[in-house]
Amino acid sequence: MKVRAAILAGAMLVSAGTALAAPAKAPAYDERPAKLEQPTALRDYERRVVDIPMRDGVKLHTVIMVPKAAKGAAVLLTRTPYNAEDMTSQHGSAKLASAIDGYDSAPDVVAAGGYIRVVQDVRGKYGSEGTYVMNRPFVGTSLNPTKTDHATDTYDTIEWLVKNVPESNGRVGIIGISYDGFTALAGLVNPHPALKVSVPMNPMVDGWRGDDWFHNGAFRQIGMSYMWEQVGTRDNSSTYEVAEADAYTHFMKHGSAGALATAQGLDQIGFWQKIKQHQAWDNFWQEQAMDKVLAKAPLTVPTLLVHSQWDQEDIYGAPAVWSALKDADKSGNLFFTMGPWYHGQAIERADTLGALRWDSDTGKWWRSHVLAPFLAHYLYDTPMDLARVTAFQSGTNQWQRLADWPAAPAAKKLYLHTGEGLGFAPSPAEGTVDYVSDPAKPVTYYPRPNQQEGYDGNPWPTWLVGDQRPVSGRPDVLSFTGPVLDKAVTISGASVVHLTASTSGTDSDWVVKLIDVYPDEVPGDRAMGGYQLAIGMDIFRGRFRETLAEARPVKAGAPLEYVFELPHANHVFLPGHRIMVQVQSSWFPLYDRNPQTFVPSILDAKPGDYVKAVQKVSVGGAQGSYVALPVVE
Repeated sequence: MKVRAAILAGAMLVSAGTALAAPAKAPAYDERPAKLEQPTALRDYERRVVDIPMRDGVKLHTVIMVPKAAKGAAVLLTRTPYNAEDMTSQHGSAKLASAIDGYDSAPDVVAAGGYIRVVQDVRGKYGSEGTYVMNRPFVGTSLNPTKTDHATDTYDTIEWLVKNVPESNGRVGIIGISYDGFTALAGLVNPHPALKVSVPMNPMVDGWRGDDWFHNGAFRQIGMSYMWEQVGTRDNSSTYEVAEADAYTHFMKHGSAGALATAQGLDQIGFWQKIKQHQAWDNFWQEQAMDKVLAKAPLTVPTLLVHSQWDQEDIYGAPAVWSALKDADKSGNLFFTMGPWYHGQAIERADTLGALRWDSDTGKWWRSHVLAPFLAHYLYDTPMDLARVTAFQSGTNQWQRLADWPAAPAAKKLYLHTGEGLGFAPSPAEGTVDYVSDPAKPVTYYPRPNQQEGYDGNPWPTWLVGDQRPVSGRPDVLSFTGPVLDKAVTISGASVVHLTASTSGTDSDWVVKLIDVYPDEVPGDRAMGGYQLAIGMDIFRGRFRETLAEARPVKAGAPLEYVFELPHANHVFLPGHRIMVQVQSSWFPLYDRNPQTFVPSILDAKPGDYVKAVQKVSVGGAQGSYVALPVVE
């Protein structure tokens, strides 16, 4: 009995112990580690991620990439709304040059110069705290009620970097393309003493005069998708969705740009509301135009302005800043480059542009002969032999060292003739050349189907050099063509349109193109035979003829003069070529359609406002139209 009792008692204890023991933990059904550790031994740089506090306490997400064994290295800073993490994590490479081989870097120059590369998200974007405002205006203007802007954020960032990156030599340069070119310009306002050089490339300068949002009052409606994605969310996670593969169909579907914006949800976007409220060149645009902002104080930081002759996005900005600052630059701080590129192509392979061939990689040449020595001179005190202006001359396809820009001393009038002729002497006969502009059948800026704007397999980057023959035969496009040249005609600078014309409507757009017409056959380059290459073209909205600051009706039937600049060019019309000037009244869907009836807001035009108009271009005599070319004799 005692044995049985003992056995029973033991069994009960075992049973009780089993009941009290913690149940075994089931294995996690997850193959990911709790925290992934990135191997870094193979990297030739050290990556540091810091949230740098600004003067108001807002922290800006910053990636710092320091070459291993760096000592006394200069810093190259880019401030961007385009995701600092992504811009510094390219190609999955352990090499610094490959890791930054993406948007907004010149990796060959950065790696060869041993620079510490820093990329920072601007306020309100991606990893940075704070609110986002498109091209945030400056403190002290009526547009910014706060005490911070891109200038103060640049100053505070540089202050932190020179104190907390021991491998640096205490010198900082700022570089960037497009929006990041704008932030490179903003850093020049009350600059930090350690800021020794700035390279604004294709910068956004004046969004109304000729950069992203308007050109001379005509609204660049393709920018609506950018507004949605850039402003709508911190990380651009909400895409602009379309139901039409052809952008022409997309923008025609709802009539006005305003109606389309409402359908696409843009009425929620604060910047879109500002666009609607400021369709003229009023204080909103003028107070934040960088050429005007920078002209208020002497330039103290050496600055290299980089311009692309065929920049499809910001073709106005760099030359405008150059023109505003060059005469006051007594210290030799201002430099200018113009290359044969699309927007940002200077940091890419650039031996071609669309159908054009340049005989060499113009981007590589520029980075080696201009950008690299410019940065090294001011950040490392190395010698520099750099002209004030370095400009590529298309036609002859060669680089030029110039003392100033433009190089042309005076303008030469190129007259529009009857019979759609063209010449440097006025037409002996006076008259008009007429066409009918129909908003229901607008002229396209490149042939349909117009793919939605983008960079992957899309003609958007190179459309400015697209062949103009597809529209030159349209009845609503005038093509004034000169004789075959027996000697070269060289231009350097901005051509100025003096168009005298009437419309049967009360508003009108005028598009003028300066074109190089190639010979019917080009030996060794069959594709260029008869090619019509636009050298400079732009649009002007008629309601701003009297003043850019206020929309006013156009007097129907009255011949009126419209004066506006075409983009800067450095080009040679070679012997055997011809010069052409095209005139039309729409450029769709790049720009919204002018209803040709005066309404207070074209963005809100109603279907009944869109009417056909008879357009009459005056030629010959005192009122004859012409283009003033900056001819170099």
